[in-house]
Amino acid sequence: MNSTEQQLEHLRGPVPPLAHNARTIAALTTNPGCARRAVMDAAGVDKRAVAARVGFPPPYGQSPFAITRTQAFTAQVKANGCAELLRMLREVLDLKIPEVAYHDLEDAGGNESQEVRHALARRVLGNAAQHADDSGTLFDHPLLRLPVGGRQVFLEPDLIAFQYQGTFYVIEIKSFAVIDGQADGGKVASAAVQSAVYVVALRRLLAELGHDPSRVSHEVVLVCPENFSNHAVATKLDVRRQLTVLNRQLNRMTRIDELLATLDPDLTFDLAPDRDGVPTRPVGELCVAIEHIPARYSPECLSMCEMSYFCRREALGTTHALGRSVSEDLGSVEWIDAVLGLAAGRLTPAPEQIEAAAVLRAALRLRGESVEVPA
Repeated sequence: MNSTEQQLEHLRGPVPPLAHNARTIAALTTNPGCARRAVMDAAGVDKRAVAARVGFPPPYGQSPFAITRTQAFTAQVKANGCAELLRMLREVLDLKIPEVAYHDLEDAGGNESQEVRHALARRVLGNAAQHADDSGTLFDHPLLRLPVGGRQVFLEPDLIAFQYQGTFYVIEIKSFAVIDGQADGGKVASAAVQSAVYVVALRRLLAELGHDPSRVSHEVVLVCPENFSNHAVATKLDVRRQLTVLNRQLNRMTRIDELLATLDPDLTFDLAPDRDGVPTRPVGELCVAIEHIPARYSPECLSMCEMSYFCRREALGTTHALGRSVSEDLGSVEWIDAVLGLAAGRLTPAPEQIEAAAVLRAALRLRGESVEVPA
């Protein structure tokens, strides 16, 4: 075990690292400048448990109803050897083939070991890449692997990889509806990033086997229910932008030792659970440990990071709390009080704040001209 792994283990405490999935890895791309999340995720810290201990438990989670609906819709799409999915693939990918082969990679001869299942996926997908033909093949439940923070993370997706004429397509099945040809933009964006995680993992697998990783298409197939029925509809999503952001963030986490070098070597997020698993770590002590690593809070964090409510409290009064676009527009003006003071001319701007101050004064003047302000 190297020094980086030892420090990550010390940060996490004497508990197994929390497993990543496509959802958690995708969340890394939404705030790549947050050192706090990068370190905690690289160490495999249970952020939900840490946030709950300091009094800021995340009030969200996937509802049992949504999970059941997703499972039912997925089963419908995959029924009869993915017959309905093949119908949609013919339309969205303009395929001429009458039928395709189907391989379920979830069962590795009764062995549930992730290593064994991943080895099966490598062998089957590698053989498909080596002997590509025009018949087409669907690979269900391929167990993929991706290095995150210097540690190999298994991804157990309920998705399908489709190979046709040497090109692989990632197929993502979601239960949110497409109403009159339109779907919720936030949910589509989230699905695109999660699909990009699988594209990266599948490309890495092919590269390890000596194949061209670009054979995995940057266009993924998203399958959703249409309108208010369970009738499935498929569409293509171009995830090249998401791939760029994801690769950049994964590379940043690979260099996690650079972030660790700035931390106190005694820093830990160990909750010190008792015999019954109840945390005993003093709350104040844990808060100090969390605040030791700077965060980059923005309102978008509330829907995707377990530490977001703690970080929001910490960011109270800063321009970060108003959103990333506002924070970036104001540049080096970090506090809301300073924004108001510069706009009203009560504060003298620092050299790096002169441009922002001029913009703020102009904005205040325009507001005064367009809105009646009482004397």
